[in-house]
Amino acid sequence: MNDKYLTVSVINRYIKHVIDLDTNLQKVFIKGEISNFKAHSTGHLYFSIKDETSKINAIMFNNNAKKINFNPTDGTKVLISGRISVYEATGNYQIYVEEMQEDGVGNLYIAFEKLKKQLASEGLFDNKYKKPIPKYPNKIGVITANTGAAIKDIISTIKRRYPIGQVILFPSLVQGENASKDIVKNIKLANTFDLDVLIVGRGGGSIEDLWPFNEEIVARAIFDSKVPIISAVGHEVDFTIADFVADLRAPTPTGAAEMAVPNLVDLNKYLNQLKIRLSSSILKQINIKKLYLDSLKSSYVLKNPLIIYENKKQKLDLLNNRINELVLKKIELNKLYLDNLKNSYILSNPKVLYEKNKEKINLIKDNLNKIIVLKLENSHNKLNNLIDQLNLINPLKVLKRGYSLTYQNNKIIKSIKKIKKDDILNIRLNDGYLIVKVKEINNEI
Repeated sequence: MNDKYLTVSVINRYIKHVIDLDTNLQKVFIKGEISNFKAHSTGHLYFSIKDETSKINAIMFNNNAKKINFNPTDGTKVLISGRISVYEATGNYQIYVEEMQEDGVGNLYIAFEKLKKQLASEGLFDNKYKKPIPKYPNKIGVITANTGAAIKDIISTIKRRYPIGQVILFPSLVQGENASKDIVKNIKLANTFDLDVLIVGRGGGSIEDLWPFNEEIVARAIFDSKVPIISAVGHEVDFTIADFVADLRAPTPTGAAEMAVPNLVDLNKYLNQLKIRLSSSILKQINIKKLYLDSLKSSYVLKNPLIIYENKKQKLDLLNNRINELVLKKIELNKLYLDNLKNSYILSNPKVLYEKNKEKINLIKDNLNKIIVLKLENSHNKLNNLIDQLNLINPLKVLKRGYSLTYQNNKIIKSIKKIKKDDILNIRLNDGYLIVKVKEINNEI
């Protein structure tokens, strides 16, 4: 009679077998919101996926969990795919998740990567454009929502670490459709204030919540800012375009406040150390000067000041003697030179110098005359050669051999074609001219 009763294990195994054979459950796609999230030390993820009315348990083994590119938490809206099966030990059915991504992150991630690549190619991320953050700022600007944990954390951190710093808040929308324009407006406004550093950011949230800090207009406003900007968007795992453009990226708003100002306690410790070192250095210098003063007091010269005068007097005497010796030596040399001049042969017989120069002048004169005569003879020979060459081509020389030249109107006639009957011509012979009248023109030679 007990044979009709089955064990729990058998029932659970049967149900698991039925579900595992259902092809419709081997690959399912579900969207919903994460709840009861737990990351096990083994790397497996345990959580539930729920909507407005239902939920389903889920498990994602570590080999698949390593592939996700976001930080899943309770409330995160996700898109998952996997298979439905039964955990036989408890009889609970659940989805074994193979892939998971944030709901809507696909298109946003593509847009994020596209803009990141574009701005990087333009150089907006280059370190050479990043401005240094001042060590001791007087005025710290903050652009974030005027309510929420971010502004409270920033103000409390600055007041605790650096109470002498002045915090100026520029309340801004940090989420929603108009947030990016409001952030840009406040960055431009903050640049009209005399700020030393500017914190721009917000607390954590989904990728959609953080999206205004991925807008191009916000990135360019940060790049154009004259005031150094520290970005503080979301949590440490969150990265936005604003983080890459900013002069410094902080992991959290609290971290931004810590980066913006020094710790006054540490600063006081440092100043005290400097004070101790300065006092030590001054005492050391005082001791050195004291020792030097003591050495001066005990010096032989200071005890016997006349010795300085005596030494100087002795040196002056030596210099005076030296000068006298040099002057006397110079006088002797000049006197010797003068005696040599007086006793010189030329000075005693100046006519000798005249005769010597006269002889030299006569020699130059003779050489000059010879050069002139030789030059004239050469010129005369060249002239005769030129005359002979001219005579060779002189047309008048031909007249002596019986030839003549015929002119008409002072122009030489070279052809009978230019002459007419009864023309008057001039004929030049060797010894004169003839004036003739043409009676007949004959073309025959």
